[in-house]
Amino acid sequence: MALSSQMMEERGRFMELKPVGVIDIGSNSVRLVVYEGAVRAITPLFNEKVVCGLGRNVAIDGTLGAEGMVLAFEALSRFRAILDTMGVRIIKPFATAAVRDASDGETFLKRGAKIIGAPIRVLSGSEEAELAAKGIQMAFCKPNGVVGDLGGGSLELLNVQNGGADHATSLGLGGLRLIEKSNGDIGKALSLIDRVLDKVEWLDIGAKRSFFMVGGTWRAFAKLHMERTSYPLHVMQGYRMSVDEALALAKELRTADPLSSVDAISTVSRSRREILPFGAAALERVLLRMKPKDVVTSVFGVREGLIYDMLPTNERRKDPLISFCTDYARLRSRSPEHAMELCSWTAPLFEKGDLAESSDERRLRHAACLLSDIAWRAHPDYRGEQSLNVVAHAALTGLGHQGRIFLALAIYHRHEGKNGNDLDGISNRMKKLISKRDQKRSKIIGLAIRAAHMLAVGMPGVVTRTPLSFEGDTLVLTIPKSLAALDGVRVKRRFQTLADAVGSPFEMRVGGQRVT
Repeated sequence: MALSSQMMEERGRFMELKPVGVIDIGSNSVRLVVYEGAVRAITPLFNEKVVCGLGRNVAIDGTLGAEGMVLAFEALSRFRAILDTMGVRIIKPFATAAVRDASDGETFLKRGAKIIGAPIRVLSGSEEAELAAKGIQMAFCKPNGVVGDLGGGSLELLNVQNGGADHATSLGLGGLRLIEKSNGDIGKALSLIDRVLDKVEWLDIGAKRSFFMVGGTWRAFAKLHMERTSYPLHVMQGYRMSVDEALALAKELRTADPLSSVDAISTVSRSRREILPFGAAALERVLLRMKPKDVVTSVFGVREGLIYDMLPTNERRKDPLISFCTDYARLRSRSPEHAMELCSWTAPLFEKGDLAESSDERRLRHAACLLSDIAWRAHPDYRGEQSLNVVAHAALTGLGHQGRIFLALAIYHRHEGKNGNDLDGISNRMKKLISKRDQKRSKIIGLAIRAAHMLAVGMPGVVTRTPLSFEGDTLVLTIPKSLAALDGVRVKRRFQTLADAVGSPFEMRVGGQRVT
């Protein structure tokens, strides 16, 4: 039985979007990612990786090797069938260093294109670097720093700032390439890395700015660091390390045998364990030369950069965080219009005094308002806990982990109210990752939204007619005569709780009359 477009959207899809299939033929793995559509806040519908090791022999004899090609062709055949099953018509296959450098690369491309049913784009080193940078621009709001994309065959470096990118550089320092060129000797690999990096004269422009790590090997590095530090939020996107922490782990990985430990075995995939010490060595040497202020992990890279390249200018300029939250409100809220109204309605709470907000704080408040009603279908007793976990682990972009936790706590307080201090376990550990100021702001936002939902029952057109304002230090809620019947004991109670959290006296006026 065929499903109507309306039925499909009710299942959580935007049917006006055309899915895009990206096939990434790398030196170590071949991956298919199907994105819901080419939009600012992209969402994967399907993601599968097959480790083929196409680049394993390139540094030795210049060829891809028969075994790797067989595995890759099998993967491409399956990916073609998946694309057909999903009805994907826009397909973007590309290949990187291994195919680019191999003498039998053309042979592979011809057969691969026949299997896929579309030509395979071979990225040059500079194109690969530029697309990795666009992936960072897709994932972060106004990124400022140096992007490093470590693959199996090459390392791409590029400077990103002010919405642009420059200094695209491709180096033959991929994890597999380093293993083959050094014959598995980490000391020889370090010497090779140093010789190559000595020729890159611009790395010092990364000083005191962020270094964005891209690529599966460096994600495994960050994941291991996360495990070692018992970090409470298991989300790779935007995970931040200090330079000293990253250097210490990198040195450990290249000098000891930490990958035999229990935490490494459970954290790092088998396909990454051989490569990780060499990827760590490359990271160490880059950081020592660059001297950045911190190291930030990105799960977005070349694949997402391809999608970013497809976007019109007006779509690129959108805030990725607000775009995601707007889409989520449309899919999960009782009224996305009400969620939008809350953005303006809550503003008076944060216009003066200690609570006066910066532009970054304002966008987080707007994001919280947009996400405020996504758990309305859940059981009332568990909405707070479920919302906290959903928001903390959602596919949010355009913010760091502190912002992610801020949003999760705001939505938690929206459901749990003034008793929301009773966090325990992982939730309480997450709370400690943000400042006392942000803890207070997240609670006030949550309590404000909670009060608004009691008054407006999640429907549009109510809060726009029942404004909040300050008269001196007094918080005032004004309800017109036409909506006077919405007043009630629980409404007063929730707004009083909000006023107490703000630290202000509270007054309610209904139909022009003060209500006590």
